[in-house]
This record gives sequence, structure tokens and C-alpha cells, in this order.
Amino acid sequence: MLRRLLLLGVVLLVVMAGFGVWVRGRLNTPFRDFAGEEVFVSIPQGSSVASIGNRLVAAGVLPDPWTFRLAARFTGADRRLQAGEYRFAGESTPLVVMERLAAGDVYSLGLTFPEGLTVSEMAETFARSGLGSAKDFVGAASDPVLVAERGSGLRSLEGYLFPDTYPTPRTASADDIVHAMLARFDQVFTPELRALATERGWSVHQALTLASLIEKETARADERPVIAAVYLNRLKIDMPLQCDPTVVYALMLARRWDGNIRKADLQTNSPYNTYRVRGLPPGPIASPGRASIEAALKPADVPYLYFVSRNDGSHVFAATLAEHNRNVQRFQGAGRR
Repeated sequence: MLRRLLLLGVVLLVVMAGFGVWVRGRLNTPFRDFAGEEVFVSIPQGSSVASIGNRLVAAGVLPDPWTFRLAARFTGADRRLQAGEYRFAGESTPLVVMERLAAGDVYSLGLTFPEGLTVSEMAETFARSGLGSAKDFVGAASDPVLVAERGSGLRSLEGYLFPDTYPTPRTASADDIVHAMLARFDQVFTPELRALATERGWSVHQALTLASLIEKETARADERPVIAAVYLNRLKIDMPLQCDPTVVYALMLARRWDGNIRKADLQTNSPYNTYRVRGLPPGPIASPGRASIEAALKPADVPYLYFVSRNDGSHVFAATLAEHNRNVQRFQGAGRR
């Protein structure tokens, strides 16, 4: 009797071991049964393991629902599966599929908006992503409710849409992107920076406006605080800022920008033309990055009032007009600033 029990136990162990080997093999066997290079599977919030398995099987990602339930039980991930849209390309084993769903490895587009873009230029970037039209984006960035939340008198969210890379689902709308960019701006413009603006007697809008000028003038990190100081020094003595990018922006608004600034353009009748209008322009002329925002509120302690391009991406600064004129002659031959 004891011998039979021992034999039965051995048989059961062999069967269980064989079953374990079969299960592992089943869960680690690559599978694919969908046409095309990729397939997308959307998992709604609150879906059961069974319904998720059915969706994956229907999409050709898994061979059968039972295998998915087996993978869920084997990994213990049945309570950790996350909703979202998943992209599958090529073969995947059931275990890999389960790991991706448990990790929330949802598909998203990396939608990147570089620093220094206007709303119109951001709209073109949005349109190229295939998520919608440029008109959709401009409309979302001009939403009266969102604009009013940022302050009275604003005509759009120019400058407030923070430039960054945004993980974006394929179903995202222009409204979704704009809301995400505003939320990111609120993260970047920290309470510390708001306090610095208050100390200077500035509103967030004014600080952001100056930051946009800095962003358009230079891409060099070491120059941003110095250029901020130049503009602040000019503001202190009521000297025109004479910022070329504001003229460009004025021409863009008038649909007259063709890539070149001419002498006559400096007389463009626009509140954004800082050659004609003293002080800051009415609002940002682009969306500045974090470094330009910080430079506007943490300027260098320098006496400069002028700068001119060296034609290599850098600038040379001067405290007096005579020194500036020599710099212009050296680097430009003739120039305006």
C-alpha cells in the first residue's frame, strides 16, 4: 500500500512538473495573428481580466482567452492591469503582453514643441502630428475661458503654452494638448518664481513677456541673464527696448513677415514694435522655456545697455553707445542696435 502511494505521489509530481513545463512553454511562446505591421488595442477603465483577454484575442495578439487568464494567474498581475491604448508590433509572448499591461506601457506620441514658438507655429507642429488641424489648435489656444483664467485683456494664450515634449495618445485633441501645456507651465512657473516677480513689482504676464524676448534673442544659456539685464536697464531709464523679434512678431500678426527685417519695418504701427513703443510689448511674442523665464527674474548684475550679434550665435555687449557703435562696425559693418 505504501509503495502504491509512493508511486502515485511520484506520478503526480511528474504530471505537475510536466504541466509546469507546458505552462511555461505556453506563456513564453511568441504569437501573432494580425494583419499589417501593428495593431492597437484599447483597454477601457475597469475592464475585467476576461474582457481584456477577449480584446487581445480578437485583435490577434494572443491565441486564446484561457492563455491570458493563465498568464494573469501565473504572474499575479490580474489586479494590476492598467487601462489605455496599447500598440503591438510583431510577435509577443503572453508573459510579455501581461507585463506591458501591468506596467501601463500605453502607446503615446512624443509631441515636441521647441522653445520660442508662437501659437501659430505650435499649431503647425500639432497639425503635422496628425492629431488635428492647425485651426483646431489655434481655436483651443484662444478659448475665452482659458484666456480669461490667465488674466484680463489677453487675446490668446501666447507665451503660456509651455514648450516641452508631451506623451500624447492617438485620440488626444487640441484641447487636451493645450490643457496639458498650461498645466506644465503652472508647474514650471513655481511659487519661488512668482515671489520673485512680485518682489520686482511685476505680474506673471510681464515676467513672461520679458522672458519671451530673451528666448527669441539668444539660445545661449550664459547670455540669457545678461540680455535680461540689458532690457531691464533700458526699462529703468525709459529707453526703447528696440528688440528685433518684436518687430518680427508685429509683422507676423499683420501677415507681412517674409523672413527679412527692412528699415521701413522698424516703423510698423503695432503695440508690439518696441522701436516705436517704449516699455514691454502687450504680451509674450513666443513661448519661453524655463531658462529664459528664470533669466527674466534673475538677471545678471551688469551695466550693459546694448548688444550686437557676432554672427556665430553669440553677442557682444556694451555699456555706452560709443562702445556699441564700435562693436557694430566690427561685427556688422552697419547695424541698428
